[in-house]
Amino acid sequence: MRMKQYNNGEFRKKDIGTIYTVYGWVNKRRDMGGVIFVDLRDRSGFLQVVFNRSFLKNDFALAESLKNEYCIKVTGELIARTEDMINPKIPTGDIELMVENLEILSECDTLPFNVYDSETEVSENIGLKYRYLDLRRDRLKENILIRHQVCQSARQYLNDLGFIEIETPVLCKSTPEGARDYLVPSRINKGSFYALPQSPQIFKQLLMVSGFEKYYQIARSFRDEDLRADRQPEFTQIDLEMSFAEEEDVWHVTEGMIKKIVKDVKKIELDDFPRLPYKEAMDRFGTEKPDTRFEMELKDLTEILRGTKMNVFNNVIENGGIVKCLIVKNNGDKYSRSDVEHLTDFVKIYGAKGLAWLKYDNDTFNGVIAKNLEVEKLEQIQKKYQIENNDLILIVADTKKIVYASLGALRIKIAKELSLIDETKLNFLWITDFPFFEYSESEKRWKAEHNPFTMVQDISTINDPENCLSRSYDLVVNGYELASGGVRNHKKDDLKEIFKALSISEEDAKIRFGFLLEAFKYGVPPHAGIAPGLERLVMVLTGSNDIKDVIAFPKTQSASDLMSEAPTEVSLKQLEELGIQILKEDKFNA
Repeated sequence: MRMKQYNNGEFRKKDIGTIYTVYGWVNKRRDMGGVIFVDLRDRSGFLQVVFNRSFLKNDFALAESLKNEYCIKVTGELIARTEDMINPKIPTGDIELMVENLEILSECDTLPFNVYDSETEVSENIGLKYRYLDLRRDRLKENILIRHQVCQSARQYLNDLGFIEIETPVLCKSTPEGARDYLVPSRINKGSFYALPQSPQIFKQLLMVSGFEKYYQIARSFRDEDLRADRQPEFTQIDLEMSFAEEEDVWHVTEGMIKKIVKDVKKIELDDFPRLPYKEAMDRFGTEKPDTRFEMELKDLTEILRGTKMNVFNNVIENGGIVKCLIVKNNGDKYSRSDVEHLTDFVKIYGAKGLAWLKYDNDTFNGVIAKNLEVEKLEQIQKKYQIENNDLILIVADTKKIVYASLGALRIKIAKELSLIDETKLNFLWITDFPFFEYSESEKRWKAEHNPFTMVQDISTINDPENCLSRSYDLVVNGYELASGGVRNHKKDDLKEIFKALSISEEDAKIRFGFLLEAFKYGVPPHAGIAPGLERLVMVLTGSNDIKDVIAFPKTQSASDLMSEAPTEVSLKQLEELGIQILKEDKFNA
């Protein structure tokens, strides 16, 4: 059997009059009595093939036996369709193949859902269990093809710039800092474990020490963390690192790559990406990954409400907190009192104690706090933010962290409810000047916001964790963090100061990062990098809201594979070879 030579969806009128052998799946069949029409589907699309009792050399009963999703091979002449049979909805709608020979390559059992109808909703569990069938449907198939196109576009761009594609190990040393590692037990070294890489971070830095200068890899990464719509336990990064480079170099290369990908896939020319300091992003949007496709930014009321007799605001301000609000323009009538109560419940998820509100109608404020807030305070709010009739003001007073988190999330929720987001836009932007430190409430210590090998902007601020800024950056698109990166710290003395500030002892640093620190003794170049998330990029380009839609074989929210039934228990023999004993459940909970 020769390899398939032709793509069904690529035949055109110019190909009429030639005998072809084509392959595919029976997508739909229509039996007209003596003539059977079949839409024959392959990866490229559809071609109508016709089984006519007068032309078919096989027993016509063979054609009559065809059912949906039978895999077949047919040979015949490509002809023009009669005018009344033309289908303008598909590229091959004016031609068809008159079949002379039919071979059924394999039959198909009763299907768990209609593969031929991509519009029919399939429950997630059924779709994941029979993923190989769901992938035949247009929506998922097109997503996977776009993913391939993104990878090819990125490779071409980086190759042209002199980057070298190098694979890094998947079995690595565990260096816990951030998400939880996936551990792999060693059979040869019982009691010892590898870790699956959360990113190729250390290895790509070692490649810079090795003198390769420009590296990239479409790299598999693994994190054992709680899943959500834009997160999977295993994912892919377009991982980059470059020597003798600073922020501007990384931004230029990455921006050029994203522009090429978007042009290749979406035929859209992107403008240069805006840059926004972290502090400004938090003040304006409440998040370091803002969706800038709509306005409705956070507005500050702290100074206006300072000294107010309303203790719910003044006490927060006196204790170092802030008061901010969202102004929902010309949509106050969309929110009843009960609707606002639902919004109050929503912000409480993010730690807010409540949600105060004001409506402006008939040139006056109304609402519970309008009766208690000083007139001059109301007038200042109205004048400063140009409040107009039918505007709704939603207010949170608390610590910065809670105000930003609650109003940032509420901003997105309201925008979706009111259809304020232009889904056709692709708004990329750089977030810069991140804090170097973040405080961990659970561990009661300062940790690195990105990683301890990121360079600080001013080493003299290393002992002032609230004001120390890093040379790290994120690339954001439409409210998703697409990539994180930074200028790496290659200076041994600065690294010592950073480890000290992070309470990482010299001994602990050697245990966790010893081989990298050792390499840094031997002429390490200054270097910087970034790692855009492939799945999140493809999600945005395909308009999907779920990362599972752009992965061939994804996991569920509980990190299980319904198709292969992983993870599963393993035999006692396998465990014995690894030197592992499983505790009973009651001991786990002890």
